[in-house]
Amino acid sequence: MNLRSFSFTLFLLILTLASLVSANYIPHKKRSNPRRFINKFLIPQNIARVAVGQRPLVWDDKLMHYAQWYANQRRNDCALEHSNGPYGENIFWGSGFGWKPAQAVSAWVDEKQYYNYGQNSCVDGEMCGHYTQIVWGSTTKVGCASVVCSDNKGTFMTCNYDPPGNYYGEKPY
Repeated sequence: MNLRSFSFTLFLLILTLASLVSANYIPHKKRSNPRRFINKFLIPQNIARVAVGQRPLVWDDKLMHYAQWYANQRRNDCALEHSNGPYGENIFWGSGFGWKPAQAVSAWVDEKQYYNYGQNSCVDGEMCGHYTQIVWGSTTKVGCASVVCSDNKGTFMTCNYDPPGNYYGEKPY
């Protein structure tokens, strides 16, 4: 084998190895289909909004990055604590693995049954603020994230909303 063919063969070998390595490398925070992940959060929330005459939310990467930052803060304890940030926020925790974004959104939207629009309040002893944040009229953008918590503590998901909602004394729509 002459030097030229050896160099070409070596080049092909390096190229093949590089493509195999990169094909198997998926950065931790990247998802195989980000649009599908986004839609699993976005579509069910927009269905709830349209059902009460509100415009659909649009996905916002800035809010998603904030949500991912906060979800990462909860990775070690999986605590249902709000970030107390500048945005509206819904949080969800499920024990174990396999929780999907649609399940978190469903838990929030299911609170509709506990919201009394006429009295603009939740039924005594029940939560409805996650639902009202989703359908809040002035809210236009959302970004969400999820994280599997350490030590098999479950799955934590959060969505952030801008402008925020749930102002005392104001109806969501």
